[in-house]
Amino acid sequence: MNDARPAGATSQFDIRIEEKTHIGADGTRIPAIRDLVLEVQPQSMTVLMGPSGCGKTTLLRIVAGLDNRFIGEVRVPENARIGIMFQEPRLLPWRTVEQNIEIVAETISSAELEHLASAVGIADMLPRYPQELSLGLARRVALARAFAPRPDLLLLDEPFVSLDERTADRLRRLLLDVWSARPTTALLVTHNPREAILLADQLVLLAPRPTHVVAMVPIAIPQAKRDAPMVEEIYADLLKRYPANFATG
Repeated sequence: MNDARPAGATSQFDIRIEEKTHIGADGTRIPAIRDLVLEVQPQSMTVLMGPSGCGKTTLLRIVAGLDNRFIGEVRVPENARIGIMFQEPRLLPWRTVEQNIEIVAETISSAELEHLASAVGIADMLPRYPQELSLGLARRVALARAFAPRPDLLLLDEPFVSLDERTADRLRRLLLDVWSARPTTALLVTHNPREAILLADQLVLLAPRPTHVVAMVPIAIPQAKRDAPMVEEIYADLLKRYPANFATG
């Protein structure tokens, strides 16, 4: 049994997944998540970090309401709006950049759209089509689209994977800039420890499949102060504390 109904009495997002199982092509049951409990605090950047294939994307799909075949409960504030940024931009090729953003926020004003597009650096790209964009620009469009409906919960599924490090770092900083200007509760998954350290208010370490929470690590230093040396200092400390989770970072 699963329960993903809104819960107006709470302002945080509570996730309890007793079990999530995939069924293989041959009928084999593959446990993906087991006994995972997580409380996501309002207007925080919670980052889930775990090995590839541990169930991070599956977890986000459950929280987003895209997968209800699990045993457990996901509780969100009543009438909460959810924004999603996937691993791939997933832009509609037959719609312009402007239309791709508007499709998730039909009530967005022209002024607000232009302001958001300027914030992510795509103001001059609004009349273009996705096939005219580089992957980095397409990711900027996807980021704008995720923020467009002013979500109460923002879900980001390894949004900077497959980018070169310079581009990825620019987009991480851009995410923080937009998120600071439009505060919302964010849940991001990654397997990149330095990315996790740069972004997280709360870092959640996940076990290999079937995944569950290994540790929850608050990072109190403001993101704006986390330059590269600071990230390396925090990384070295976490490597000592959680070698199994950071040794391959």
